[in-house]
Amino acid sequence: MDFRLSEDQLAFQATARDYAAAELAPHAQRWDEEQVFPVEALRAAAALGFAAIYVREDAGGSALTRLDAALIFEELAAACPSTAAYLSIHNMASWMIDRFGDERQRQHFCPRLATMEHFGSYCLTEPGAGSDAASLATRAVRDGDHYILNGGKAFISGGGSSDIYVCMVRTGGPGPSGISCIVVEKGAPGLSFGKKEKKLGWNSQPTAQVIFEDCRVPVGNRIGAEGDGFKIAMAGLDGGRINIAACSLGGARACLEAATAHITERKQFGKALAEFQALQFEIADMATELDAARLMVHRAAFSLDRSDPDATMHCAMAKRLATDTCFDVVDRALQLHGGYGYIKDYPIERYLRDLRVHRILEGTNEIMRVIVARRLLRERNR
Repeated sequence: MDFRLSEDQLAFQATARDYAAAELAPHAQRWDEEQVFPVEALRAAAALGFAAIYVREDAGGSALTRLDAALIFEELAAACPSTAAYLSIHNMASWMIDRFGDERQRQHFCPRLATMEHFGSYCLTEPGAGSDAASLATRAVRDGDHYILNGGKAFISGGGSSDIYVCMVRTGGPGPSGISCIVVEKGAPGLSFGKKEKKLGWNSQPTAQVIFEDCRVPVGNRIGAEGDGFKIAMAGLDGGRINIAACSLGGARACLEAATAHITERKQFGKALAEFQALQFEIADMATELDAARLMVHRAAFSLDRSDPDATMHCAMAKRLATDTCFDVVDRALQLHGGYGYIKDYPIERYLRDLRVHRILEGTNEIMRVIVARRLLRERNR
């Protein structure tokens, strides 16, 4: 068990950090305030290989590991969690096509996703199907060499701006076995989008409903066999949970660093805040809890890379712990800033708003507990 990063990992970690400092950090506040989707900055990330991190090389990807991806997303999110999180979702959509698509689909979709000539979205949640994803109602009916889609998806990152929508739809009966995965391309007849949602955070990426009204999609856009969709969706979420946890690590780390600098410089009662033992203990606890969360995220990534039988449970554990812990670290960092933490001249409040949703998406943290408990109880009952 070696906790040291390899030379290659240190190199692309540094590349991600330098990119984030140059391309994300100087603009993150404006993107948040003006709700800018930073297309050119994202394409600059793609040029570094960050848009198809674990897609195979023959389809334009970087062919890195899940642990490598966690290192990259932590660095990106330290500058802008919102933009890093969109990039995470794009990577998830790209990987699902690469992993479960046939050769024609891989070569048709993945190279342009890898360069971000095309942007990708993942479409599972519906207005009536959130945590109970297997109850989704969007219907795809076969009509010759096309499917006709009717229904809608909710809270879709990139909705209206993305070019590729990896969608879970119902082609069969009720339950998970009736769900299939179909790629819907922007411009498909019958595809439209709802209004851009007004959100607490994640303002550098658009969020909207994706609406299907007799939407015609070629059968050739189905990923895998009919009935494979739920399995594909859940496989995508294992990696997505690691990535969003890593984004929480980056945001929390940035806030801890800011809080440490602030209490070193800020003076009250005739001395620096950092000289008060209570505040020393506070940052010590924040750093310890952040490091513990990081170790769990890295263990989950390693587990997923090895196809460990407990990988899904490890991913759920890491996502639950890291997103809860990191939000708490950010909240405590805001408290250490006092009133300055609450105003928009300082970045802490933006990190707080951006990290809050990490406890909801990619499966709520309550559902993460369900996943862990089911695994433990199934082992107990064997």
